[in-house]
Amino acid sequence: MKLVFATNNFNKIKEVQALIPKTIQLLSLRDIGCEEDIPETSNTIEGNAQQKANYIKEKYGYDCFADDTGLEVEALQGAPGVYSARYAGEAKDADANMNKLLLELDNHKNRNAQFKTVIALELNNTSHMFTGICEGEITKNKRGNKGFGYDPIFLPKDYEKTFAELPLSIKNKISHRGKAIAQLISYLTT
Repeated sequence: MKLVFATNNFNKIKEVQALIPKTIQLLSLRDIGCEEDIPETSNTIEGNAQQKANYIKEKYGYDCFADDTGLEVEALQGAPGVYSARYAGEAKDADANMNKLLLELDNHKNRNAQFKTVIALELNNTSHMFTGICEGEITKNKRGNKGFGYDPIFLPKDYEKTFAELPLSIKNKISHRGKAIAQLISYLTT
């Protein structure tokens, strides 16, 4: 089976490639010649994932899946949420996003947060959605040099290391994306 993963984010592709069974050939947007930015104009994580999957199916004809992820911080009423990648501006600068979030949480005792990933699958002219959530909290400082995005400031529940300090093998088992991908794989292989 060939499936397009509707992303050009190398870090996401690397994480997902480690989880997908060898019976599924994963293609990136680059592999199918998609160079344009896929619109993400929905005000929900679910809507953005579906929008990206629909775009690839309609424009390129491939069975595909797309994800969207948001970091939802309790003290900020769920922000940055759907705007996580652009929290500090359109440049999608991870350091700027983390710095802004740390500054906004500076005087908050409640640092509870969760990562939420939604995967939209377009397969054989049917649509499916899979959701993964990882609860945790926001640290006061950046820690670790692995991962990407908010990983250096996200401490998953029941762990003493941030996502950026954990090996990829552990992160993939407990992360929001890992949980959503596990549901996707279960669906594809049963």
